[in-house]
Amino acid sequence: MQIYKTKGTCAKEIWLEVENQIVKNVKFVGGCVGNTNAIEKLVEGMPISDVIARLKGIVCRGNTSCPDQLAKALEEEIKKQ
Repeated sequence: MQIYKTKGTCAKEIWLEVENQIVKNVKFVGGCVGNTNAIEKLVEGMPISDVIARLKGIVCRGNTSCPDQLAKALEEEIKKQ
């Protein structure tokens, strides 16, 4: 499981597990529980590229959001592979 430290959001971390370019598990630490739980459930089983395409650029506060931070975390995961 990878841990991504978020920037500019209520959630402080995103824990994620990716296997063969598929999002297997996501857990937000902090943030709006209902929204982050929904994001976790919706992206599970999706290809990384689809999650990034759908969530990148969504803003809440400032120039980012929990979904946008997840997209950034997944982009970093792609760079590692």
